[in-house]
Amino acid sequence: MDKVERMKMVSAMEYIARNLNDEEILEDWFICGVADGDIEYGEMCDDEYYIEDDNFADLMDLFLNCMKRAKKSGGLYCDRILSRES
Repeated sequence: MDKVERMKMVSAMEYIARNLNDEEILEDWFICGVADGDIEYGEMCDDEYYIEDDNFADLMDLFLNCMKRAKKSGGLYCDRILSRES
């Protein structure tokens, strides 16, 4: 297991998830994914719980589902810019 690689991935998913433009999807991320406050916005994950094999796989799956839902419901919002609908 490459702990650093997994921690970077968790951090990246958390960073992107916090830019969801649909609070309901973000709330699902906080409940089933990375708990609100476990990783400060823009900081590196340091919680080994999230990088254990099963937890890591579940987290990536949840992230993909959140992004799929976000595409249909508000997209991403960052630095006062909203993603475009396709």
